[in-house]
Amino acid sequence: MTKETALSVPVALTIAGSDSGGGAGIQADLRTFAFHCVHGTSAITCVTAQNTLGVNRVDPLPVAAVVAQIQAVVTDIGVQATKTGMLLNQEIILAVAQQVTELKITNLVVDPVMVSRTGAQLIDDGAIVCLRDRLIPQATIVTPNRYEAQILSGCQIESLADMQAAAQRIHKLGTPAVLVKGGGMSGDLRGVDVWFDGEQLLSLTTSVVETTNTHGTGCTLAAAIAANLAQGKDLLTAVQKAKDYVTTALNYGLSIGKGQGPVGHFFPLIAHNNRAI
Repeated sequence: MTKETALSVPVALTIAGSDSGGGAGIQADLRTFAFHCVHGTSAITCVTAQNTLGVNRVDPLPVAAVVAQIQAVVTDIGVQATKTGMLLNQEIILAVAQQVTELKITNLVVDPVMVSRTGAQLIDDGAIVCLRDRLIPQATIVTPNRYEAQILSGCQIESLADMQAAAQRIHKLGTPAVLVKGGGMSGDLRGVDVWFDGEQLLSLTTSVVETTNTHGTGCTLAAAIAANLAQGKDLLTAVQKAKDYVTTALNYGLSIGKGQGPVGHFFPLIAHNNRAI
């Protein structure tokens, strides 16, 4: 293809950890960007040894290496949206926050990876404070799960009213919009996320998919929001389309490994291949 006929596409950046099992992190983000016809770029913060059964090892990259990756992408290629995932420690979080300021990064989707859906804390208290005080105020939207929302808001979350109160408190940290995810809730609140942008307090509901292959749903949702923002969609529309994408991907979850498989990021291809077989 000649330069004159080369295609111009939106670009998104993910700043997150690498998942050797391919279900979450950088790998899930890049698949999600590609599905949405957005060119994916990346800055890897840490390398994990993990599979469908769990995480066996995590090695952080040097802060200078993380910064160099971000600068290399933004100063040359440019990005229309950025998503952060696992930032791992206080030093990396602070460095990323500084780059967001210095490089004037916009359309920033912060998935505040602090606590797993089962309630296990993934980063230390100092890193949580840095994420709350330095990065979240620069975010366009923050997408905490139940337990992360509890930490950020100081609210115990057991009900829809609790989710709503948490979203409103987190909004006061300085971010324009908050999406408190209900994936870790039970009963009628499964599949219900709460949106708050300072004006609208909405319950966004999708159908519940009964599957154990849910690895990477949080990463995928945040990446899909970023991809839709890179395409120029407004924030609420980006969130709604991202939720629909994740729900469909859950319907095509991959039964691989001995544990929790990932969602099917390229579900049209998966469905087509299964029909061909």
